[in-house]
Amino acid sequence: MHWLSEEEGLIKTVAKGALRPKSVFAGKLDLFFSGEILFAKSRQSELHALREVSISHWRQGLRRSYTTTLMAGYFCQLIESGLEPNHPEPEIFDLLRRGLDYLDMESPGLRALQHFERQFAVILGISRENRGAEQALSEHLGGLPSIRKKLTENLTTF
Repeated sequence: MHWLSEEEGLIKTVAKGALRPKSVFAGKLDLFFSGEILFAKSRQSELHALREVSISHWRQGLRRSYTTTLMAGYFCQLIESGLEPNHPEPEIFDLLRRGLDYLDMESPGLRALQHFERQFAVILGISRENRGAEQALSEHLGGLPSIRKKLTENLTTF
């Protein structure tokens, strides 16, 4: 599982025993929630052992439509493609938090998608007036997550 933490940045963990019937993680591992995690850092790889999860904000509104869930997934994939593991980026953390909180309360739209991409390009320092954020991000990241195409199709028919 991948997490974004304000203090630690992008964290990759494995939840050993999560599929067991009486797992300490039962009912606690889901997409797009906010909370606190406790993990044991690995000395040999970037994959750490997840120990505990405490959820503070479920963001249930992100499940109200396929397009909403798709946009939330795109936001996460885009952010992850621009981050190095275990390197804190508070501005990017805040951007993702605000994006997911917005989608939790509001319907997704093309303007929200473009705003998120524009803000991400600004934070990365690749925003230019003579080209759009989509193009700048695509060039900088070596392409955009593949779900963007399906997302934009859904937003134009939504």
